[in-house]
Amino acid sequence: MPKTYNETATATAQNYYNSSDADNFYFTIWGGEDIHIGLYRSEHDQIGEASRRTVQRMADFAELNSDSKVLDLGAGYGGAVRYLVSTYGCRAVALNLSEVENERDREKNREQGLDDRIEVVDASFEEVPYDDETFDLIWSQDAFLHSGQRELVLKEAARVLKPGGQMVFTDPMRDDNCPTEVLGPILARLQLEDLASPSFYREKLAELGFDEVRFEDNTEQLANHYQRVHDETVARDAELAKVVSRDYIERMKTGLKHWVSGGRNGHLAWGIFVFKKRA
Repeated sequence: MPKTYNETATATAQNYYNSSDADNFYFTIWGGEDIHIGLYRSEHDQIGEASRRTVQRMADFAELNSDSKVLDLGAGYGGAVRYLVSTYGCRAVALNLSEVENERDREKNREQGLDDRIEVVDASFEEVPYDDETFDLIWSQDAFLHSGQRELVLKEAARVLKPGGQMVFTDPMRDDNCPTEVLGPILARLQLEDLASPSFYREKLAELGFDEVRFEDNTEQLANHYQRVHDETVARDAELAKVVSRDYIERMKTGLKHWVSGGRNGHLAWGIFVFKKRA
């Protein structure tokens, strides 16, 4: 039986992030901790520093202590949970689809002496392997866009979150007033039918029993980030070419330009969402 569009999107994301090209690119350009959109103070900021700034800003909104249990959905290399665990003394689960990234994550946890407080799980956030009401905080950075079943992802997040718990996340989104067809080049590369929008998250999470606490709109940072990654890719071309295929590098440059254009033309949205599950 052929895969559905939604299943294809999930498989595409898994295969992509498991590929040596993608792994080597992100590990080289970001530095092996965070692979998410950063908060930039200048166009010359280091990508890793700006990405860590996002983690710190999101953590400012999180209610965390040493008794908290955190679930990061789409954890990448796990840099965010390492920051949260080392800063707040909490425990965390880093759930991620890519086994390749997860192995790097586990190695980093061992190196930093945090492997006793962080569990790295090979799984999809469309089917979270935990019981109801297990976690105090659901965290995610720029991962939900890869799902063709985002409503299911939100239902799973709601299911495993305790009443009164928080959901803090970011996601590259389509602006509420942007027609889907405008994003054709971005969607084609991701093999998706559409991106979520701010109104999608507000409506679906309200239906699932959440109240919106805040949305810090940082849409301008999306274009800043992808421009910065593009410029770094061009500047480090020779270094990347030793570990990443030429075809991948050129396709990445083209894809990054589409993200920059979408952000600067007002077609995209990005920021920090904070929701609380009703008790």
